Amino acid sequence: MLISEVISSVKAYCGGMAFDTGKPIDDATTRDKVTYGDINQECTGIVTCIWPTADVIRRAQELGANLIIPHEALFWNHGDHQDVIAQNRTYQAKKALLDEWGGAVWRCHDYIHSKVPLEADGSLVDGIFYGFAWKVGWLDYRVGDKAFALEYQIPQTTGRELAAYLVERLGLNGTRITGDPDAKVSRVQIPMHIFGVPEDTNEINYMDKNDVDALVTMEMVDFTTCEYVRDAGMLGQSKCAITIGHFNLEEPGMEYMVRWLPAALGTDQIPATFVPMTDTYQYVVRG
Repeated sequence: MLISEVISSVKAYCGGMAFDTGKPIDDATTRDKVTYGDINQECTGIVTCIWPTADVIRRAQELGANLIIPHEALFWNHGDHQDVIAQNRTYQAKKALLDEWGGAVWRCHDYIHSKVPLEADGSLVDGIFYGFAWKVGWLDYRVGDKAFALEYQIPQTTGRELAAYLVERLGLNGTRITGDPDAKVSRVQIPMHIFGVPEDTNEINYMDKNDVDALVTMEMVDFTTCEYVRDAGMLGQSKCAITIGHFNLEEPGMEYMVRWLPAALGTDQIPATFVPMTDTYQYVVRG
């Protein structure tokens, strides 16, 4: 099977409706582009990852895999524009590594978010957030719109215990917790992006109205929702937020992808391996 055929098969297996517009994914505007290499070669193996770091590329070469399927951009910008970084020495070094490897990179962002038939009855669910729920053992705790798996009703714990649990299950070096670390937590929500913009008020009001005890966040700047969670904790409202990080939270979706790739491709003869990026963050703490 050619790499181009692998890509076409994955696209066909996914729902194909853009998560942000609800319209069919447009090949002209989608993030899901071939960002490097020749796809008109026989596929010798696939590596899935959250994003193709230099170490991931080296690992693909060791495995003899010539297709990397990441969720995020190869060259650190939306659209993977290479002209704007052509003189950057890190770009040049990474390009040399890619050329030495000789494979292709195809980003799978919009398609995996457009839902994949992963439920037992074949129902479509967001492949990234399903992977997170699977990784942390929360598939049976999903509430609300299970197709996106952004809300959970879990056995009661504390914010501090929940943070420690997530660190362990996700293999992280640590995490940050805002608000009341001793908050009694049973209702958990994953918000999308908390950028410190006026629209964050919607998240604040949602958290209050729906009795959300804890947020498990991707991005979370110090403004808006972060400030709200701290005040809520200080006012005895038993709320907290645990900041996992964007790549750390979404990586399990790419780990789970290797489980459904054989069905998407119609064969299990192409080796598929998930290669972890490892934790985005390292921590220096006061001794």
